[in-house]
Amino acid sequence: MLKAVLVDSNAVARGLLNTVLTDGGYEVLGQTHTGQGALVLANKFRPQIMCIAREQVEDGSGIVEQLRANLPKTLVFMVSGTLDAPTIEAALARGVHGFIVKPFKADAVLKTIRNTVIAVVRKQQAG
Repeated sequence: MLKAVLVDSNAVARGLLNTVLTDGGYEVLGQTHTGQGALVLANKFRPQIMCIAREQVEDGSGIVEQLRANLPKTLVFMVSGTLDAPTIEAALARGVHGFIVKPFKADAVLKTIRNTVIAVVRKQQAG
């Protein structure tokens, strides 16, 4: 069972994503609303998956870069209601692995995570 940490300033969004992931067979170890809290939870639980709201990715704290440095195998997903090409390019450059779009559709969220995990594993096996 893959372990996850959720980061979003919106408690309702965190709760919905928690339900989707738990129902999908993931173990949600912790939730927080700040980038600093995310780093604390990441270091404590060492999750395989981090779902981080766009606001925390882009707030200047360097959370994704710190996660990549401290937990290089953790997959980082940016959660956002809107995604455009410049946003996606900037997030990928920071080290984001995938994107989860709000409002959440359970099957789409689980498919996104599963496909990203498969792609990363294949890339590691090939490299």
